[in-house]
Amino acid sequence: MTNERPNILWVSFEDCSPRFGCYGDPVARTPYLDRLASEGGLWTKAFTTAPVCAPSRSSVITGMHPVTLGTHHMRTNCGPHHGGKGIPRYEAVVPHYVRCFPEYLRAAGYFCTNRNKTDYQFIPPITTWDLPGGHWRDRPDPDQPFFSVFNLDETHEIAGWEGSFFGDNDIDLDSIEVPPYFPDTPKVRQSLAQVYTAIEHCDRLLGNLLGELEEDGLADSTAVFVWTDHGPLPRGKRWPYDSGIHSPLIVRWPGVIEPGTISDELVSTMDLGPTVLSICGVEVPRNLQGRPFLGSDAHGGRDYVFISRDRYDEMYDTVRASRDQRFKYIRHYDPARPYMMWNSFRNSHPIMQEMWRLYAAGELEGPPARAMADKRPAEELYDTEADPHEVENLAGDPAYREVLDRHRAALEQWQLEVGDLGMVPEDVMVAQMWPGGVQPVTDAPKFIVVGGDHHGTEASPEGGTFTGPVVLQMQCSTQGASIGYTLEDDPLPDAPADLDEQFSAALGHNPQAGDPPRRLLYHQPLRLPVGKTRIRAFAHRIGYQRSPESVATFIVESDD
Repeated sequence: MTNERPNILWVSFEDCSPRFGCYGDPVARTPYLDRLASEGGLWTKAFTTAPVCAPSRSSVITGMHPVTLGTHHMRTNCGPHHGGKGIPRYEAVVPHYVRCFPEYLRAAGYFCTNRNKTDYQFIPPITTWDLPGGHWRDRPDPDQPFFSVFNLDETHEIAGWEGSFFGDNDIDLDSIEVPPYFPDTPKVRQSLAQVYTAIEHCDRLLGNLLGELEEDGLADSTAVFVWTDHGPLPRGKRWPYDSGIHSPLIVRWPGVIEPGTISDELVSTMDLGPTVLSICGVEVPRNLQGRPFLGSDAHGGRDYVFISRDRYDEMYDTVRASRDQRFKYIRHYDPARPYMMWNSFRNSHPIMQEMWRLYAAGELEGPPARAMADKRPAEELYDTEADPHEVENLAGDPAYREVLDRHRAALEQWQLEVGDLGMVPEDVMVAQMWPGGVQPVTDAPKFIVVGGDHHGTEASPEGGTFTGPVVLQMQCSTQGASIGYTLEDDPLPDAPADLDEQFSAALGHNPQAGDPPRRLLYHQPLRLPVGKTRIRAFAHRIGYQRSPESVATFIVESDD
């Protein structure tokens, strides 16, 4: 395989800690993941930017921190005030210079697909993907390089709930190591066993995808990535402990990554997009906060990764964390709150129910009791090498004062650099994004003909007849908008009127039948052929409503 324009297969295991055989887990039965790691590289210190899906995924698709984007509250279409007189359901309006990074790949000639989940805190523009629910096999030209994403959601948090997904399993409950911050009860062990069973199932799905690559003769020309958005369990998901942010990261890149490579470099899942751009030969925009860990621009490992926790469903909480190769620092902005504030979804988890049962009975002690404490320390500091479960807080130990001061300074400097929007009340932030609680609308694109006797001084909103050769420009006056177009006559379907329906579609769980024709990404002037061309175009800035369609017919006559 050459190092130029590889195909990319991205496989995300949703809500999944690295409980894989290749990571040394003795219970895991993951032959396809283990083989993939043996044929490529495995990263031991990859971490997410947030310990919950939508903020984390917004970071992955943009290469930016959630607290920079305004995507840090989980979710933007639900919460304690939504539906009342407070904060409306909203899409995050990200900075105007931010794009979903597959647009850069599409502009460079890649065929981009995503099956099926997005969950970015905003409806991704149709320009993000060639086919939102597609497969690399759908590309019109079999020689076109592709970037294909597959989201395996069976490892979601609810895989550990009673009666979900796979029911009974044959995992030996006595073989499971129960983390010290959980009570060791049969119900807890059964829930952990279901997590292992879900991972086994997704391992087989990964095996199917790898088999399809082999069938298509593409295994040697495709770089395969496996990653996750965060961990699945209480005190992990929604928390910046390693159990919530430690991501498995495996990359097989034939001919480039030496088989069996193990890297201890510190990387962020925010680096995934820039890494793909780098290895595909696409220049990485300098405004991205993610940095490549492979390719010619590889950063060689970060000094720190930073993590944010904000509103999750009903509960507001502001927590920030930093992690280096060894130490984890956590800052609680409201330490008078209990760790486990009410969260209806989380409380459905059998491990959480078991902890509440034992807490009410006064039967918790040790780390499980501390996890249910009615207040928190203002700061936490952990030596993750000596204490991988992060249960011995060193913040008050004078022997670690230098480490504590270093992380305090690094965290505060990072917050200044990224413009941490978690320091702004959500209602104030949303009022800036959606003035008066109304979603802004993207302006419709304009058509401009240049060439022959036409100098591009005026728009041609309805088209017209022109003497060639001519090129067509499109432009939208909404700052930050992307433009998509089709040369077909089928109009775009009306966007759903209800934002909840839009978010449901964006999550990918209920894809609607009758998807519109493939929308091309406008990124350079189009050379119009001699004859008749009918163009339908729209524009879409992230967080705004999509524009109305602009439709025009152009007739180009030969200058002979």
